[in-house]
Amino acid sequence: MIDHVRPAQLPAWFAAAGDGHPMVLDLREPWERQTASVRAQGFELCAIPMGELSARLAELDPERAVACLCHHGARSLRGAAFLEQQGFAKVANVTGGIDAWSQESDPGVPRY
Repeated sequence: MIDHVRPAQLPAWFAAAGDGHPMVLDLREPWERQTASVRAQGFELCAIPMGELSARLAELDPERAVACLCHHGARSLRGAAFLEQQGFAKVANVTGGIDAWSQESDPGVPRY
């Protein structure tokens, strides 16, 4: 099941997932990450554009807790659904994306 987690709730979701090495999977394009990016705090940050996810699936560990991130949450929901179909058990969609991240967790992250 895909969990829907607001950025401010992400630390609690990672804790509940019981994974000592959680990951935020940023599915945005490189130009988007150059415009605005999150700082890895208590999680690993991995960037794989959505269009490359299926080809690069082997880079990800299906046993890890993975929270998918995009601009507003639609792309990341598709990515999370794909991961779930591939056998990833602990998957979340960061609802509101990096835009919500800027508003809820880190106002230093530019909005675009």
